[in-house]
Amino acid sequence: MGLIPTRTLIDTAAAAGTGLGSFNVLHLETAEAIVAGAEAVGLPVILQISQNCAAYHGGLEPITLAAAAVARTADVPVALHLDHAEDEQLVYQALGLGFGSVMYDGAHLPYADNVAATARVVRRAAAHGVFVEAELGKVGGKDGAHAPGVRTDPGEAAAFVETTGVDALAVAVGSSHAMTKRGAALDLELIAQLKASVPVPLVLHGSSGVPDDLLVLAVGAGMTKINVSTHLNGFFTRAVREVLASQPDLVDSRKYLAAGRHALASEAGRLLVLLSLQDQPAKRES
Repeated sequence: MGLIPTRTLIDTAAAAGTGLGSFNVLHLETAEAIVAGAEAVGLPVILQISQNCAAYHGGLEPITLAAAAVARTADVPVALHLDHAEDEQLVYQALGLGFGSVMYDGAHLPYADNVAATARVVRRAAAHGVFVEAELGKVGGKDGAHAPGVRTDPGEAAAFVETTGVDALAVAVGSSHAMTKRGAALDLELIAQLKASVPVPLVLHGSSGVPDDLLVLAVGAGMTKINVSTHLNGFFTRAVREVLASQPDLVDSRKYLAAGRHALASEAGRLLVLLSLQDQPAKRES
């Protein structure tokens, strides 16, 4: 098992009509926690490293090498994905670092420019056998750049996929990035329309704000790759705060980071089971 191509995991989930958790790495402890959670429930997972995360670590390579090392020793299948890269050059760097997939995010560009840039990325990535995700219809929550009510148009999405050749498409269906409360309302009818119109797996961004029941329904309606970051970070941070509050003289960071790692691992595993629809036989049939 260990580190395997993202395409393998996504194709398997799409064929089964189940969801696949894709969780963001912030630092080594989150990578370890995500994989530990996946191992605890015996399910595959995708480790995501964002452009913002790379910037925090002073470059893409250090955190990538760490996450890849964790993935290679896992007892379950783990893939490595570059998330929300608006910088084409960062995408091209990722192609040489062992990523199984990259997300080029050109959703901030005019439609024609997004198509042209995404198509360039697809051509370069194909030469490396790397799976490409793109985004159409701005998903909110990034620096407030979101017009309320923006949704991905099914016809435009189908044309975008055909023109660019992308392998997966992130769509705007009502979720928003960086939500700390799980109150998002998804447009399930639109998800079903997109599923019927678009010949590649669909990706749900901003899933931290989506409650459990809607995540299950979203998968049933046609979503495959489910991105989560803020929700898991909350478990990590709350656990760290509890340790520091109870032990104000503690200075060994391993002791409070271990608590955060354990809390994140437990919730990551729970989400993976939820998204796999193992406890939702009725939803799986829908």
